[in-house]
Amino acid sequence: MSQHGTALDYVLLTPQEMAKADRLTIEGGVPGIELMERAGQAVARAAARMVPASGRIVILCGPGNNGGDGFIAARCLASAGYGVDVRLLKAPDALKGDALEAFRRMGLSYALSVEGDHIASDLGALLDGADLIVDALFGAGLDRALGGAAEALVKAVNKCGAPVLAVDLPSGVQGADGVVCGEAVSAQETVTFFRQKPGHLLYPGRQACGRVTVAQIGIDVTVLDQIAPDTFINGPDLWLDHWPQVAPTGHKYSKGHAVVFGGPVTATGAARLSAGAALRAGAGLVTLASPPDALLVNACHLTAVMLKKIASENGIRDLLSDKRLNAVLIGPGYGVGEKTRSAVAEILDSNRASVFDADGLTSCAVDRAPFFESIRSHKAAVVLTPHEGEFARLFPELAGSKLTRAREAARMSGAVVILKGPDSVVAAPDGRMAINCNAPPWLATAGSGDVLAGIVVGLLAQGVSGFEAAAMAVWLHGEAGREAGPGLIAEDLESALKPALRALVEKSDLR
Repeated sequence: MSQHGTALDYVLLTPQEMAKADRLTIEGGVPGIELMERAGQAVARAAARMVPASGRIVILCGPGNNGGDGFIAARCLASAGYGVDVRLLKAPDALKGDALEAFRRMGLSYALSVEGDHIASDLGALLDGADLIVDALFGAGLDRALGGAAEALVKAVNKCGAPVLAVDLPSGVQGADGVVCGEAVSAQETVTFFRQKPGHLLYPGRQACGRVTVAQIGIDVTVLDQIAPDTFINGPDLWLDHWPQVAPTGHKYSKGHAVVFGGPVTATGAARLSAGAALRAGAGLVTLASPPDALLVNACHLTAVMLKKIASENGIRDLLSDKRLNAVLIGPGYGVGEKTRSAVAEILDSNRASVFDADGLTSCAVDRAPFFESIRSHKAAVVLTPHEGEFARLFPELAGSKLTRAREAARMSGAVVILKGPDSVVAAPDGRMAINCNAPPWLATAGSGDVLAGIVVGLLAQGVSGFEAAAMAVWLHGEAGREAGPGLIAEDLESALKPALRALVEKSDLR
């Protein structure tokens, strides 16, 4: 992906990468205090939108640059006529560098907010009387649990009930991954700078942030060329250049032929949901490969999706000898066990673009080594679509944040991994990551994941590469959920895909 153009808005920076962006900007001739001035002014503007002109604002400042942003904001808000109280986590002699200069420029009276490890006796009343609290304690750089006075202060902020504006990231939330170790500020709004961090999008940090706005403070986008970030917000500007275009002279055979393998007569619905989604996502043809006992049930429900009887492993091999069938999905409702592992092996031997979901993942978890080895030697794209339970079975040794686990799983397996959830993560073996943020909570319903897997295989059939197909599918799935609305069931999602697809096609036509 090009590092220039609208996709730049979809770049996420870890705290370490953001520190490098600051450093490169300062080395390029912009003083650090000037960046802090712009950041603090952005905080002041955000605060002014949240309280009336006569409002009273309490600004809590830590000893680092996050506190420096708070000092600048305090000066600007006081000059604009707001009642401003500033409290420091530590004594002013702990300040240094640009934060110390910002404190000197503030010129306001202040009181220490801490007496040893206890909150000062007047702070409770001060917080209770505030129209707004500005959390400028720590920001995105924190990578450990809060303790002592800081923890007590965060608890007091959350208890008082006043609205909170967080500077960069709510204190207690780790910017790299959204992890909260212990206490974290719960903010109504967060203002961050230059680019968002992964912690703004990943739960539980995402919930603590409230509404997030990004302020530009004079860092030139060209610094991203030196940083080379590999984590992104999932959305059209990330992958629209890869959207499959339909040629005026195209036909159904030029749009690919996807195969979905279905399960026994008692579990036919999942594969049909996947097959319908694959067709809606743009595959020219879709075949549902059905065992004999389920053939009649499937035939009664299918119209545009074709049906093929498959009675054995040899049947899979014979079916996939037709090279026109270029993308395969197995797992939804297929059944768990040796039969499924054998079917997965046949599919991988065929070197088709492949999606493994649900029962396909659970079956292969008992003997991962040959599964991963086959994926790594596979010539076509492979996408795995586990939810958290399936992920734990397939990658039991992986721990840590969602981002860390998904990235390591993609590296271990050699596949693109979609780790599903309210903040689904798409991870590629080359290290690229996309975090999704458009999925509504009502997508958590039976069959929803089967639709997602179908969208992926439908895009793979059209020749979209693995990472882009997975990212597109996750975003489209979220948009379909938003379109269908509360009360949706999985059957609603196929038709709800249509307006999302129309909007994408119209947007791609403008490029």
